[in-house]
Amino acid sequence: MQLKKTVLYFALLGFGVFIQAQNSKMYWQQHVDYSMEVDMDVKTYQYTGTQDLIYTNNSPDELSRVYFHLFFNAFQPGSEMDIRLQSTKDPDGRMMKEGKSRIATLLPNEIGYLHVESLTQDGENATYNEEGTILVVDLAKPIPIGGKTTFKMDFKGQVPVQIRRSGRNNDEGVALSMSQWYPKMAEYDFEGWHADPYISREFHGVWGDFDVKLTLDKDYVVGGTGYLQNPQEIGHGYEMSGTKVKKPKGKTLTWHFKAPMVHDFMWAADPDYLHDTLKMENGPTLHFLYKNDPEIIDNWKKLQPKTVEAMEFFSKNIGEYPYEQYSIVHGGDGGMEYAMSTLITGGRKFGSLVGVMSHELAHSWFQQVLATNEAKHEWMDEGFTSFISALCMNEIMDRNNDNPFENSYNGYRRLALSGQEQPQTTHADRYDSNFAYSTSAYSKGAVFIAQLGYVIGQDKLMQSLRKYYDDFKFKHPTPNDFKRTAEKVSGMELDWYLIDWTQTTNTIDYGIKEVTAQGTGTKVALERIGLMPMPLDILVVYNDGTRETYYAPLRMMRGEKANPYPGINRTILPDWPWAYPSFDFMVDKPIDTIRAIVIDPSQLMADIDLENNIWQALD
Repeated sequence: MQLKKTVLYFALLGFGVFIQAQNSKMYWQQHVDYSMEVDMDVKTYQYTGTQDLIYTNNSPDELSRVYFHLFFNAFQPGSEMDIRLQSTKDPDGRMMKEGKSRIATLLPNEIGYLHVESLTQDGENATYNEEGTILVVDLAKPIPIGGKTTFKMDFKGQVPVQIRRSGRNNDEGVALSMSQWYPKMAEYDFEGWHADPYISREFHGVWGDFDVKLTLDKDYVVGGTGYLQNPQEIGHGYEMSGTKVKKPKGKTLTWHFKAPMVHDFMWAADPDYLHDTLKMENGPTLHFLYKNDPEIIDNWKKLQPKTVEAMEFFSKNIGEYPYEQYSIVHGGDGGMEYAMSTLITGGRKFGSLVGVMSHELAHSWFQQVLATNEAKHEWMDEGFTSFISALCMNEIMDRNNDNPFENSYNGYRRLALSGQEQPQTTHADRYDSNFAYSTSAYSKGAVFIAQLGYVIGQDKLMQSLRKYYDDFKFKHPTPNDFKRTAEKVSGMELDWYLIDWTQTTNTIDYGIKEVTAQGTGTKVALERIGLMPMPLDILVVYNDGTRETYYAPLRMMRGEKANPYPGINRTILPDWPWAYPSFDFMVDKPIDTIRAIVIDPSQLMADIDLENNIWQALD
């Protein structure tokens, strides 16, 4: 059986579950089933295809219009992606050459395109109009609440010269990196349609089942999303041990893949791919497809046991990987996650190769199973992935860093102090600079999670991640869904945390204002300088080497975390209400016995000015 029970449950019972949820005015989500047959000409890089798409309307709304994404149309001179590339202050270097947009110089036989040739709905012609990377479809008849409709489509495309993620003949010589390659139904959810033009960044897709047949030159090896249905015809390392391969006669082969309960489908192909498989004990079969290049083969062989370790780490700390296969495929322009697979460039040092594998594999949880809307909440998939992959790399590469998120914190502080920060609620395409976008998504997103561990405790954080995965897998969770999960696990109120961190650019800045003798004790005066509230851990170090901590809970949290330093005595202070800019407490020892006082010794609180977090006695 190729599909694990969790996916099978949702695939078979999903329609009834979502209708029931809709009738009770709770959560619902749409569903699509794709059947596609595609013929690829590997000499011209042009392809034709047919698509039968069954669309189930689980929404509480009758629909008279739908939208499809036509991503490859972005790779044409004058497209929105091209113009944005030319107008942004710090364009992506991969998409530039000699200071100019690579898209702007593409010739007619180098551009990408994806055009719909015909479209019917339940046998009737639908009216459609191509608007850049979006196909607007006015339906022949409305789709009723709870209804289904079938779209039949003929389409044609041309694979662009590889510029961003997708394309042909990338810098490392991979022939075809086929992501965002087919007409893809846009998502409709409780916020309405998400038919965003493809300008450069993120995606949002409808859950469903894919049945895809790819016909191309028989010398090409294919890897990517899904389970191969005809390995006995294909060979190329997919056949079972001892199985006799019976390849059809002719110059082409048809590769037949099925992918249940996913929201995208990627494939890549090259005549020089090597293909290794590794069956994990109590886990999926791993596929590694990479160029037959002597300079990279050794690293790709060593990558394979590290992938096993990473898969085990994520399954343990987030939740079980739900599919029976995962493919790591050489291609693209860096690293990009897809359903059951990733595209990564392969000419890297070993540490970098493991790092990009770890990050993209982590996306199998944070995006490919927890399918957030990346265009609106890019920090949820990139930040959560950066957090968990940093933990993973720290373990599987034996780094033993006390703070594996240090780079994320440093990146966030650079952004916060740069004057370029925008709230994380900014749409991914509307950031003023790539610096602001990437740092907000990756670094600030990772700090959101790491710092939450400081707020509620590390054990409660990891429990929250596991419960979040268990409650929202195969759905489209929002920031509030994760916040509510963490509240239920920790017993604390966290609305202030989500609001200030993601919806504003408020910063955290606490300081030790003054330390003075008061009788036989010592008075410590703290101040809140930044607008964002936080609870405080304060470490006191004495001249004799002993230590103790003080904890000032934030009143609006309505709760207290467990002692993060169980080997050190902790005193819980009265709550600090946020509106008060200052807070004093007493240490019951003379000032001349104190060597130092430190706010947040863990440095997991993202205070933008660490200089005022330490008081040291004069020598």
